[in-house]
Amino acid sequence: MSVPHGPSGVGAARRRMRQELRTGGAAESVIDDAALILSELLSNSCRHAKPLIREEVHATWERNDLGEVTISVTDGGGPTLPCPATPSVTARGGRGLTIIRSLARDWGVRAAAAPGAVTVWAVISGDAD
Repeated sequence: MSVPHGPSGVGAARRRMRQELRTGGAAESVIDDAALILSELLSNSCRHAKPLIREEVHATWERNDLGEVTISVTDGGGPTLPCPATPSVTARGGRGLTIIRSLARDWGVRAAAAPGAVTVWAVISGDAD
């Protein structure tokens, strides 16, 4: 799914993913974790990266036979690769990848097909209940 590189894209992608996962029979706890991860990935993209062409980013999700959900966001890349931060207690941000790391079975960053593009992905176990 292509979404605008900005806050409006976050809600649209989250709603569509929730609907598709629910229709596919995913547990509500898996859907909740997936929605939070997708929100964090898209929000990080808005804050720290450039859009792809047409001012968009790409969000994808897939549920496998084991019920695991893989979520990916591809953008135009930023000045650095995404990595978890250690913000101060009073910091207003910087916890997104730490949240993702705590919810996901695995996560990572890879170069995407377009020059300079980056994909950040996370995998949620199918038994998040």
